[in-house]
Amino acid sequence: MPTRHRLLAAIVAVCWGLNFLAIDASLQHFPPFFLVALRFALIAVPTVLLVPFPRVPVRWLVGYGLGFGTFQFLFLYWGMAAGMPAGLSSLVLQASAPFTVLLAAALLRNPLTPRAALGVLVAVAGLAVVGWQRLDGPAGFWPFVLVLAGALSWALGNLCTAQARAPEPLHLTLWMSVVPPLPMLALSLLVEGPDRIADSLTRWDSPDAWPAVLGLAYTVLVGTVLGSGIWTWLMARHRAGTVAPFSMLVPVVGMSAAWLVLGETVSAGESAGAVLVVAGVLVATRPARPPAPLSASDPRPQAARAG
Repeated sequence: MPTRHRLLAAIVAVCWGLNFLAIDASLQHFPPFFLVALRFALIAVPTVLLVPFPRVPVRWLVGYGLGFGTFQFLFLYWGMAAGMPAGLSSLVLQASAPFTVLLAAALLRNPLTPRAALGVLVAVAGLAVVGWQRLDGPAGFWPFVLVLAGALSWALGNLCTAQARAPEPLHLTLWMSVVPPLPMLALSLLVEGPDRIADSLTRWDSPDAWPAVLGLAYTVLVGTVLGSGIWTWLMARHRAGTVAPFSMLVPVVGMSAAWLVLGETVSAGESAGAVLVVAGVLVATRPARPPAPLSASDPRPQAARAG
């Protein structure tokens, strides 16, 4: 994986790490299921009108939209609304990386190199350390399970993206947004009710209204269009198991930002786990060292020719 592609993957991690602050602000005003529908509807409408349909099989587009778009954010927003802190959510969601590696090896027969396996193990150990520090906190078990289900959904979406191999990755990312709005709006009407939806769209005098709108704008423009666009471009050019470990950088950004902005504390154990996550990503994504060139005086080329 070239250095510039690794840098792009790191930029996506920063965008997605800060995205959890934006989601937290939006959830203070909008109900979670309706927020997912609204988020993707704001992208889907101009996409249908202005963006050409991606040249990919429809089944992979729908799979990407269901995995990455619908179910990932259904479970993530639900978990955060149920009490999962923003920083911890950014951590647990990154279980998508080992999920992706394992599913790619099992379903797509992608080989897993020893270096990548070691890096994933180190990063997962870091996630486990941080998760162990936070599981006894106010988040509780149920919100943790919901966000973990979102991570599994993201991994399935990654595999669909890899299989689609879109020649225009941004077109695929934008058209993926057409899948979530209708099922999420139906679920919101059924579970949250039309009164709660209408209240969130009309109560603009509340102090949490405009921060929620700004958070929604960040989520749409930076988290989805920019971040997911770059991510899809990378997934189309590299194996899923190569790109996915970079998502483990997201909790480092997310937990640091949550500490600075929301006052969520980070213990010494959590800091140690974050260091392991970064180390694991560096090991898993480090390119293999090319073999040293043979000198002119090295007898091995002549021996090979003689053989």
